[in-house]
Amino acid sequence: MSNPASAPRGAAADDRAPASGRAVVIGAGLAGLLAAAALHAYADVTVVERDVLPAGPEPRKGLPQARHAHLLWSGGARAMEELLPGVTAAWLAAGARRIPLPTGLVTLSARGWLRRWPEMEFMISCSRDLLDSVLREQVAGMERVTVLDGTELLGLEGDASRVTGVRVRTSDGAERVLEADLVVDASGRGSRSTAWLDALGVPQAPMDEVDSGLAYASRVFRAPAGTAEYPVVNVQPDPAQPVPARSATIVPLEGDRWLVTLSGTRGGQPTASAEEFELFARAVRHPVVGELIAHAEPLTDVVLTRSTINRRRFFEKVRDWPEGFVALGDSVATYNPVYGHGMSVAAQGAVALRGQVAEHGIAAPGLARRVQRAVGLPVTIAWELATGTDIRYPDAIGEQPGVARKLLGRYVERLTRTAAGRPLVAEAFLSVITLSAPLTVLVRPRVLFEVLRGPRRSPLTEPPLTPDERAAVLGAPEPSVAPAAG
Repeated sequence: MSNPASAPRGAAADDRAPASGRAVVIGAGLAGLLAAAALHAYADVTVVERDVLPAGPEPRKGLPQARHAHLLWSGGARAMEELLPGVTAAWLAAGARRIPLPTGLVTLSARGWLRRWPEMEFMISCSRDLLDSVLREQVAGMERVTVLDGTELLGLEGDASRVTGVRVRTSDGAERVLEADLVVDASGRGSRSTAWLDALGVPQAPMDEVDSGLAYASRVFRAPAGTAEYPVVNVQPDPAQPVPARSATIVPLEGDRWLVTLSGTRGGQPTASAEEFELFARAVRHPVVGELIAHAEPLTDVVLTRSTINRRRFFEKVRDWPEGFVALGDSVATYNPVYGHGMSVAAQGAVALRGQVAEHGIAAPGLARRVQRAVGLPVTIAWELATGTDIRYPDAIGEQPGVARKLLGRYVERLTRTAAGRPLVAEAFLSVITLSAPLTVLVRPRVLFEVLRGPRRSPLTEPPLTPDERAAVLGAPEPSVAPAAG
């Protein structure tokens, strides 16, 4: 797939005349497409993708996790809009929904039901296939971007001091070298960047892992009639309880469908059994998700995934980091998917990449190290949010938190409880969860004062569904149609 000529997009493209650099992006998933968007004003960009890419919103082999719920928080959506102006409108036109938060969210947090205050943040709700399809269309229309799909990455060219390009095998079996001033690894959770760099003699990056033993299972349902504007429904675990963490979530999809994702940590995982799916959803802290899907028609079998370890590679700590190579998105860190941070972190990393290239130039000495450090900032926020919770579950594997982190955890527990009854605290909490603000927002004086005071309102005892929302689903008969496998 290659692009037709068009005017460069984005503010950076207007602020700087096109340069003559060359860049290679490894991977045409979300992170890779955003990296191409970040670089197209400064270089001729070639995106190398192993899969043969679909023409529309269809599944592909290299993205099996697309069958589970993906949450694009407002912090990530804003970053993508910055890189690709108009992309949000394109998603909505294709069938996605913009859901205000917490207005369109019915969620049982670790410390109680969150009230549906007026909009503070938002999320984009749709299938991952639709999300990526729109991004591919947007990037394909960019000048100076070419996508080589069906192309295998064989290794990096260069040495320990500088990466000068990549070796690839094209769909016809031919091998060739693509030279580049900058190579961006956006190949995702299965990245082989550590092996590629090791082959060049680059020192190993420190790595950290936290494994809660999480598994997650998903199934698509036909949404009941009258639910076109239904909220996201989510029941979260309570990490303070010494039991496996179980959750259940309903995410509305395009085409009048619900994507239901269940999850459980070691000792409490869901299975791939269709018969057990609803039972699991009813057995979490509140049965609302199970009660709702009992009135929805299953459209697919259950898909189960166990590859959910939190893993971070600290590339920014490698002293002799090579020029000409950076890693982005899941190639740097992967997180428990329950928190929905992967896509947003990748988007913010791509914005950081563009900022550094715009300031210093694509071939500037020290650029790669600067980019890797900048990419590490949004990674750190998501990492602390995910691992600070996951390490608390029974039999979790990883470094146990120290005294300072335990004290912070207790504060966050009180903050979460207060957020259920005070809108100012709820806004701060959501701004961090959606990666729209740094963690320091949670300890600003006004927030700290409100947290010390505690909730202003009594906790809700039931999910805050409206009477119409309850009637639309719970008042409908349960379907008797056999599920369609798919």
